[in-house]
Amino acid sequence: MAEGFLPFSPGFATKAIHAGQKPEQWSSNAVVPPISLSTTFKQIAPGKHKGFEYSRSGNPTRNVLEECIASLDGAKHGLVFSTGLGALVAVINHFKAGDHVVSVDDVYGGTGRYLTEVGEKFGVETTYVDASDIEKFKAAIRPNTKLVWLESPTNPTLKVLDIKKIAEIAHKHKDIIVVVDNTFLTSYFQRPLELGADIVMYSLTKYMNGHSDVVMGALCTNRDDLHESLRYLQNALGIVPSPFDCYLVNRGLKTLSLRMKQHMSNSLKVAHFLESHPLVIKVIHPGLPSHPQYEISRKQSSGCSGMLSFYMGNKDGKPATLEESTKFLQSLKIFSLAESLGGYESLAELPSIMTHASVPPERRELLGINDSLIRVSVGLEEADDLCNDLDRALKAAFA
Repeated sequence: MAEGFLPFSPGFATKAIHAGQKPEQWSSNAVVPPISLSTTFKQIAPGKHKGFEYSRSGNPTRNVLEECIASLDGAKHGLVFSTGLGALVAVINHFKAGDHVVSVDDVYGGTGRYLTEVGEKFGVETTYVDASDIEKFKAAIRPNTKLVWLESPTNPTLKVLDIKKIAEIAHKHKDIIVVVDNTFLTSYFQRPLELGADIVMYSLTKYMNGHSDVVMGALCTNRDDLHESLRYLQNALGIVPSPFDCYLVNRGLKTLSLRMKQHMSNSLKVAHFLESHPLVIKVIHPGLPSHPQYEISRKQSSGCSGMLSFYMGNKDGKPATLEESTKFLQSLKIFSLAESLGGYESLAELPSIMTHASVPPERRELLGINDSLIRVSVGLEEADDLCNDLDRALKAAFA
């Protein structure tokens, strides 16, 4: 148990290794689930088969992963998709023209792009709101609101939302579904379904896989009606991952608990280092007492991941320019200048012109996503080496 945070879910590592993996389900009794590459399956008679007919509709390797993913969230149902955005597409297709979405304002750029540029084209309107302000959240709900889309922590300013309180408010209104993108914390550190969410969503590309070699998404739910609808859409939309990718994510889950502990340890060391650095104006990490929602974080999660953001600035406190931030990022040796997050390797990026470039400039300014904001995914390298790398690059940026 991380000091001051919720206890970990009992048996998490055991579930990650064994849920859905029974050797007896295979005629060979293979301990490691095999990769089933067949696109089609022989039927006993027309319409009579052994559970599989066409790989888009169901695949043995995918089933193993879906069962394991669901078990880690304590969910009845798990579904995996070709990408995290594919999971979002399935959720939005559950609704119809005229329905309304309330989304947290500081949302992943690709999510906001889809909701605004694609969803609204088909009549599903989205309102973006600072959901850390409960009164603003309440005011954003309309009679036709059908979906509340949350991230906690948010991307990239790491606001922590009170999921339980928001879910309670949303569920006072008829037919509102609450979805929480839990990519940054994973089911190891946070379990949104237990806090009142209807669906938990993941970009499995990130921590759940953990090796930066698969793109995939997932949804988990305890509601049979939502599972039935989403399962239909998974097949009808064709947004399914390959069996080989499912095998890789299933393998990545086996070390998730070990990796997340180290990501947390490393990111806290890096955060404390940056907080004391003269060329850093502000550090945002939910595990720091300086974080505005520090107490909420400890109340609803078991710890923190490797994600943090910080604002660069010179010794006089003037925010870094685009040129200075670029020089910083280009001077890093261990951190790679790259998008994405959650792999074993450390990454750093400039959200204003990378992951969140699709966010309208006025919204970026309102959210504080400017050219001095750096988002960091702290990996599994030696923490001292990471701190030294950041120190060298900061000094080089303002030399």
